[in-house]
Amino acid sequence: MQKLRVSHLTQYRFSSQVTLEPHLLRLRPREGHDIRIIASKLEITPAYQVRWYRDVYDNSTASVSFRKPASQLSIFSEVTLEHYEDMPLDFVVADYAVNYPFQYLPEEKPDLLPYQQLSYPQDETVLRNWLSQSGFGQGTTETYVMLDAMCKRIAQSLNYTVREEFGVQTPAQTIGGGSGSCRDYATLFIEACRCLGLACRFVSGYLHAPGTMPDHASTHAWAEVYLPGPGWKGFDPTIGELTGNRHIPVAVARHPEAVPPVSGSFTGNVHTPEMTVKVEVTAI
Repeated sequence: MQKLRVSHLTQYRFSSQVTLEPHLLRLRPREGHDIRIIASKLEITPAYQVRWYRDVYDNSTASVSFRKPASQLSIFSEVTLEHYEDMPLDFVVADYAVNYPFQYLPEEKPDLLPYQQLSYPQDETVLRNWLSQSGFGQGTTETYVMLDAMCKRIAQSLNYTVREEFGVQTPAQTIGGGSGSCRDYATLFIEACRCLGLACRFVSGYLHAPGTMPDHASTHAWAEVYLPGPGWKGFDPTIGELTGNRHIPVAVARHPEAVPPVSGSFTGNVHTPEMTVKVEVTAI
């Protein structure tokens, strides 16, 4: 077990006062048998009201409304947690799914179907060509070995880049351009898995990277594949490894663009606001 503290500051500065519409925050990690939150705080200016709820994916979501116009919006979240996923490889795949291809059980198929459908169906031909050229999904192979190899292939064959703009690249854009951000890598991995008939979903969260300098960390994204036996298992194609106690999931979704950490809008006669994001993940 390791204890981690996650600090996340998002600030918007406007050239004049604006009316802030309700914002959705997905900043609180997903608790479970592997993660336990032991302290948390949320500080927001200007004056606000917050309502917490669970969304359709069971993500902990804060809906924030504001009481008066403002020229600045500041959202600071700090969470201290205990992470128990010390041995990510300590799992057993059900006998019928050890080798690919396999079929999910009839009672699981209705729930898994949305996670098998492509979010970018227009890229299916490009994806299948990429899978074929890379040797994935060709004949019978061990399921985990194939997924691990595909995860590493993306990490090693593409050039990582930081993209500040909202949204993700399509798989065809990532393959064609040979580069992408963590969310682009995750999207490529997810869509490739779905082409192979595997249920896969997008995960947003944080990564504990001790070599990262303070104030230069960022949010992170990876994928989870549903494997009969262990259930949803995380694969991080940005660094080419199975997820463990370095990865802190916050939100999951079927579509890669569905769960940004902070989302909302404003009205007012101003240009694009100046935005600052500072993230720090430290071991305690």
